[in-house]
Amino acid sequence: MSEAELGRQIAAIASLDEPVRKGLYRYVVARRREVGRDEAARALHISRALAAFHLDKLAERGLLEVSYRRLTRRRGPGAGRPAKLYRRSGRALAFTLPPRHYELAGKLLVRAVADAASPATRRALEHAARAAGRRLAAAARPFARARTASTRGLGEALAVLSEYGFEPARTNGQVRLSNCPFEALAQECRPLVCGMNLALVRGALTGVRARGVRAEFRPASGSCCVILRVSPHPHPKR
Repeated sequence: MSEAELGRQIAAIASLDEPVRKGLYRYVVARRREVGRDEAARALHISRALAAFHLDKLAERGLLEVSYRRLTRRRGPGAGRPAKLYRRSGRALAFTLPPRHYELAGKLLVRAVADAASPATRRALEHAARAAGRRLAAAARPFARARTASTRGLGEALAVLSEYGFEPARTNGQVRLSNCPFEALAQECRPLVCGMNLALVRGALTGVRARGVRAEFRPASGSCCVILRVSPHPHPKR
């Protein structure tokens, strides 16, 4: 990484060390869609001008992307200017001091396993990933306890997945993992890495004993290839 790029990444991350700016960034990320200045200001109970200032600073640092679109169906004279909208940037920020290149090593390993094309090797990778998921679950601090064991297990699973960058979002009886922590590796060999990813998530679910929660392979653009399906009334073991 060049000195200039290192400086840009440090400046981008340091810009989040401001409470309002960090709150706006987290709000935009959680929405998983374009967010306007008015909406962001209402969500954080701040003025529109303050929201606009910090959103633009986040965009300048490369943390948000900007687009313009009318939010109403009005067209022609009197329709007003298109609104300025923000969404999370696809740019990844990661640096280590002193420099380390774990991503390069990961890509080489993925390519080597993919080129070997051995079912036994892939099974070994998925077995290791499932075991790693169980270890992550065992090491995580207990999530806030709910009334039922099944709900508690799901909450603990979401806490583990959040900690490791999956960004789980619950909607309509399922949980979409909004971010793939292994996207750079998946670009080398998506079937291999997605299989590893699914095994890791299933291992985490096993580790927290999340009954009534099932991890499934459901690729979607802009998010992880795994979703969690939640049974409305999981049956307790007898």
